[in-house]
Amino acid sequence: MSDISAFIEQHQLNAMRMQGRCVGAGREQHIEVFNPYSGQRIGTVPKATLEEVRQAYEWAHAYRPKLTRHERANILNRCAALVRERIDEIARLITAEAGLSINDAVYEAGRVSDVLLFGAQEVLKDDGQIFSCDLTHHGKQRRVYTQRSPLLGVITAITPFNHPMNQVAHKVIPSVATNNRMVLKPSEKVPFSAIYLTELLYQAGLPQPMLQVITGEPREIADEMLTHPLVDLITFTGGVAIGKYIAAKAGYRRIVLELGGNDPLIVMDDADLEEASNLAVQGSYKNSGQRCTAVKRMLVHEKVVDAFTERVVAKTQAWTFGDPMDKANQMGTVIDEAAAQLFEARVKEAVAQGARLLVGNQRRGALYSPTVIDRVRPEMTVVREETFGPVSPIITFANIDQAIELANSTAYGLSSGVCTNRMDDIVRFINELHMGTVNVREVPGYRLELTPFGGIKDSGLGYKEGVQEAIKSFTNIKTYSIPWS
Repeated sequence: MSDISAFIEQHQLNAMRMQGRCVGAGREQHIEVFNPYSGQRIGTVPKATLEEVRQAYEWAHAYRPKLTRHERANILNRCAALVRERIDEIARLITAEAGLSINDAVYEAGRVSDVLLFGAQEVLKDDGQIFSCDLTHHGKQRRVYTQRSPLLGVITAITPFNHPMNQVAHKVIPSVATNNRMVLKPSEKVPFSAIYLTELLYQAGLPQPMLQVITGEPREIADEMLTHPLVDLITFTGGVAIGKYIAAKAGYRRIVLELGGNDPLIVMDDADLEEASNLAVQGSYKNSGQRCTAVKRMLVHEKVVDAFTERVVAKTQAWTFGDPMDKANQMGTVIDEAAAQLFEARVKEAVAQGARLLVGNQRRGALYSPTVIDRVRPEMTVVREETFGPVSPIITFANIDQAIELANSTAYGLSSGVCTNRMDDIVRFINELHMGTVNVREVPGYRLELTPFGGIKDSGLGYKEGVQEAIKSFTNIKTYSIPWS
């Protein structure tokens, strides 16, 4: 559709219908959604009440999914085909509500298709194991089998703004694959992408009670979504403070928390500096730097820091940004003006404390320029905390011991990238970095939608996302044995 306003209006109506069981006609309470670049309101979604949330859980719990593996795989494959057919449409929707460049939004839509395809493949795999019981001197002529079953209760899923559809896909698709029921609350800043994916799943044949989207103010409905007696599992992606609140509030429930990151790109003295600087700027500025696995700190060996910094500055200056709908721009806005103001303030604070601004730190509304600072010290807020935007702070180190110490020195432990060709150093980084992921000669965020993903420390509890691991989290293992001779 060429008219984005008409496009949004259609999904606004669909949002009303989606919550139609519990949202009364003529409702006056809505949430406004704004375009971060233009500041214009692009639409509204219903603001659910506590009673409406409770009804959603009751409706989900009353439904007993009986889709076969074949049926689930078909639904996911059909939805993947619909996503591929509508990639441009989906991208424009993501850009309109999140401010991401249209190029990043097209890439995200492709990732959603990948999640759907991987989910369809995993559904068709047998998930059980077989153990012979005559393995020891006191064994018996029996066999033990395992199988995975859906949860007895309902899954609560809460997703953030930074990947408006792909974060949703990583919650929803494993739930569909395992015959579970889910109540999803997307970020109130970017609800339309979640609504759109849900519409496509319904169109592909998913029974509506298996997935419901609730739009509302977190302060009004979040506690109910965490403590409702029919909730078996809570899966959340977002900030550390909220994640820890969920952990404290959830009680005796399974929780999967994918929280923040403060991910280093470590550049050793033998690194290919052209490759390393390309990884640095891509890892910092793709998705407007709003990724938990974005490059948040550049740890660079003192022998190569000058040459590396020169390359990063040049490539940052060449990184185009502005109107996110313009394909010539590599970067759009951050999520809102408040976020841009925070990045601007942290960089100014670092400069006041002795850091040097090399390029950037320019802001207009939610549009924030790619920024490089060096002479950064680990205690500065810009690197001690997660700075969730397109800021490239450079810290130097003298040897591998210091690099590892610096990398591990924050409260986070999500991902890392390492630029070196020395195998002994690579082995040390893999073994000694306190991170969920170590990528050699790649950005910290590199992964497949299938592979395990998640962190430790303040980045998460060690439980992983990714299609395979989420399927494990969303199921119960039942063990049974029978005589065998």
